[in-house]
Amino acid sequence: MLGDLYGRWMYRWETALTTRDTNRIVRPVEWGFEWLLEFTQSHGFSLAHHLPADHAAGERAMLELNDFILQHRGEFFAYRTPQDFVLEERHPQLYPTNVRPETLQRDARLRQRAADGTLPTAQFLRFTSPVRTPYPENDRVNARWFPAPEKLAGKPKQAIIVMPQWNADAFSHNVLCSIFNRFGVSALRLSKPYHDIRRPAELERADYAVSANVGRTIASCRQAVIDIRCCIDWLEQQGYEQFGILGTSLGSCYAFLAGALDSRVRVGAFNHASMSFGDVVWTGQSTRHIRAAFESISMTQQRLRDVWAAVSPSCYMDQFAANPKKILLVHATYDLTFLEEYSLQVIENFRRRGVDFVSKVLPCGHYTTGETPYKFMDGWYLGSFVYSAFKQLAAVASSPRNELFAR
Repeated sequence: MLGDLYGRWMYRWETALTTRDTNRIVRPVEWGFEWLLEFTQSHGFSLAHHLPADHAAGERAMLELNDFILQHRGEFFAYRTPQDFVLEERHPQLYPTNVRPETLQRDARLRQRAADGTLPTAQFLRFTSPVRTPYPENDRVNARWFPAPEKLAGKPKQAIIVMPQWNADAFSHNVLCSIFNRFGVSALRLSKPYHDIRRPAELERADYAVSANVGRTIASCRQAVIDIRCCIDWLEQQGYEQFGILGTSLGSCYAFLAGALDSRVRVGAFNHASMSFGDVVWTGQSTRHIRAAFESISMTQQRLRDVWAAVSPSCYMDQFAANPKKILLVHATYDLTFLEEYSLQVIENFRRRGVDFVSKVLPCGHYTTGETPYKFMDGWYLGSFVYSAFKQLAAVASSPRNELFAR
């Protein structure tokens, strides 16, 4: 009885949080083949006979392209290391994605402090993304740099890349990065494509990262994964030897794919996870406006799952499990954005493949994870895991037999 009351209260709270923003836009369905043209042209996938005359033809062509990408995943996520890495120092800005008064007031206060010189500056890693889009601001990658103090000689230099949630402002997850610094782990808080300083001026939200434009959504995921790998390249150039990645919500999808494709990632923390990109878009409260667009052309959940297979963790699970890693999965019992059943599917797939992972459950929902007291519980799970996993990695480095990662 008490549990039912708590569950109903949590669902009401979660729904209130997911419906408070009024600037979500239902955009028309587009197949977006032009966003993947560079890859298709250079790898022999001809779109000449796939030009969609209608949505049915567009869907068929996109299914074929998804199959092609999965068959050539190495090439799809291949890149050349950027040659223009630079550390830029500037005042941090919020870059809010909602128009709530309290958010706009906070943004105004930060801008005023920057103008007054009372806001400390921060360092940001900047470079040109190997993936190009029509938006120059999006193609200039941005990652706030949180270097850890120098530790004892002989300890490997360790770093983690942090990928916040969809539509995160530029301050989201910064506290976590500071916590990791206390453990001797440096952090790069990466701005995802179309987020904060990378967001085109025409947008209030990071709509181009996930939308009813199927090809652009795939291209955005490709860019995010490649940007992550470029960040690891830069960290290696700075002498770092051991790497982890943390992703929340959409960030967890990007982080998972990077972990599957790049064997340098040895620690992974996934804060809300799902097997299928399409399942989350179809069933999640925060993507109701995207589902509405697809329903207007009579799309189904299964078909949406298929047209986004190329960016779904389910298709990379074997590759992810092939290299040993320390993994944390956090999910929420009352999640209305990443439904619990989908997170349980990830857990089951990890068990079946022998992945070394820890599972933690929050008694809240997706958005309420960021509310008191749940944000402190989540922070404890993430922080304690990262501390323990990197400590074990350091021990592995000094162990000739790598016993801690023996299978």
